[in-house]
Amino acid sequence: MTVLDDWVTAVCAELELDRAEVPVSTVLDVARDVAHQVARPGAPVTAYLLGLAVGRGADPAVVADRLSGLAGSWPVGLDGTTPAE
Repeated sequence: MTVLDDWVTAVCAELELDRAEVPVSTVLDVARDVAHQVARPGAPVTAYLLGLAVGRGADPAVVADRLSGLAGSWPVGLDGTTPAE
């Protein structure tokens, strides 16, 4: 994941963010859960919403757990099928 780490470091520098505060694995885990259990296009939107919540002071791990739980309980994906277990 060197390319990803380099990208995140560059983006943090560009946006003047503290790289140490970026929970990359947490964001990727939530995106994976949403992509697999809801719909692929939901992954980047959910990652953005996670960022909004964190920007407003929410704990990233708590929000990620809530979103992953919601995705896990989602009854039907956007394509109208039940997500594979």
